[in-house]
Amino acid sequence: MRLLLTWADRSIGRRRGDAGGDPGPILRLLRWAEPAYDAAIVLIPHAQRGAGRSLAGEMRRFVESIELRPVDLPDPSDHAQLFDSIRDLLPDLPDAQVDVLLSAGTPQAQTIWVIAVQAGLLDARMLQVIPPQFVPVPHPHPVRVVRFDIDGFPEIRALREEVVRLRAQAGQGDLVGAAPNMRVLTDRIARVAQAEVPVLILGETGTGKELVARAIHRLGARSTQPFIAENCGAFTESVLASELFGHEAGAFTGALAQRRGLFEQADGGTLFLDEVGELSPAVQVRLLRVLQEGLIRRVGGEETVKVDVRVLAATHRDLRAMVDAGTFREDLYYRLRGATLQVPALRDRLGDLEALAAHFLRAFDRADLRLTRAAWQALHAWRWPGNVRELQAEVRRWTVFCDDVVDVPDLAADIQAGAPKPVAAEAIEAPIQGTLAEQVAAVETQAIVAALAEQGSISATARALGVDRNTLKRKLNLYGLR
Repeated sequence: MRLLLTWADRSIGRRRGDAGGDPGPILRLLRWAEPAYDAAIVLIPHAQRGAGRSLAGEMRRFVESIELRPVDLPDPSDHAQLFDSIRDLLPDLPDAQVDVLLSAGTPQAQTIWVIAVQAGLLDARMLQVIPPQFVPVPHPHPVRVVRFDIDGFPEIRALREEVVRLRAQAGQGDLVGAAPNMRVLTDRIARVAQAEVPVLILGETGTGKELVARAIHRLGARSTQPFIAENCGAFTESVLASELFGHEAGAFTGALAQRRGLFEQADGGTLFLDEVGELSPAVQVRLLRVLQEGLIRRVGGEETVKVDVRVLAATHRDLRAMVDAGTFREDLYYRLRGATLQVPALRDRLGDLEALAAHFLRAFDRADLRLTRAAWQALHAWRWPGNVRELQAEVRRWTVFCDDVVDVPDLAADIQAGAPKPVAAEAIEAPIQGTLAEQVAAVETQAIVAALAEQGSISATARALGVDRNTLKRKLNLYGLR
């Protein structure tokens, strides 16, 4: 199906079809179009609907299906209004080969078409009808396809990177958080997603390394192709080799038929290898060959198979130390770390605690649960050795055992044990003995504990005490309050 998408002629309402007169760019395009269009959608301001019906009648000589789409457009030179009109139209477009006519409408309307097509919001071919005064008679090509070769401009590249970065922030899936280190991670994800390089994702267990890998895949050029994930520490060496590279029938006991491995299954897409530090030396060698040559050989097979796979790897281990110790191949290490992303531990992004908890409560359909200030204080005081995965499990437990409110007694026992104890008023007023430094430390400790109990979060406590947030965090660590 071929669809024409256009604004009404700027000359709509004037006499058409006079001898030697210009019928307007829409009709001139329809006369030239080969093959003919199956349908056309004409955007027209409400005030010009009558003249639009006349135009549609003339267009039906060339196109069977005409839809006049009246729009609320008080000012046809207002870019924002024009963009809103086009944006509202896009979800309703049928599955078709779309041509956009740039020659009809105001110059501002033409600009918005170009932006929509070049930004990827509209998959269409842009056409321009050459004005008759510039067209010799007869003219073999009175209509031309408009293309923009603008990738070489630094400003365009910068804008494209900004679009990708904003898309990453707006649609990062289960990657939740606005802490500074998470914003840095989001920016880096947007950058590496556009590059065909291997990525090494580092971070403690439970920080969300697979979510980072999925975000890279979703924002990259392979997003429509398969995403396959595997934990390299979950199998023995022989089983992992078969999982990754496949096997031929009869390769080992139980191999009754040929089986495609994960590299073949992910062909054209992305393969995420979690816990890559657990790979055996033999599997490391085979993986290196895939990264270098794009070739695999199934277990028990003789022929090589060409694959096109982007490899993303993750580990909580120190691969550099493993290379120095001789337990991980140095050449494979450098192949895997085409780009490196560090996923922060939850204890280093406690400012995201509320957002993460709310995200999990919504996911478990318990957004109605609320936490007391004391419960939030206990959660902020906990070190979260299991990171975001531990928090997810904790929130899931609340949804089972809590009705409306989550208080300190509802928290896991280890979190309760680590919660700051309230300071009695008489303890604050009691005289403090010791050196000046010891007395200052004691007073600061009491003030911080009291303010933290009152405010419930580090940021609010810092504001209440009139100190910088980082200063407060250092004192919390100094006095053993975290």
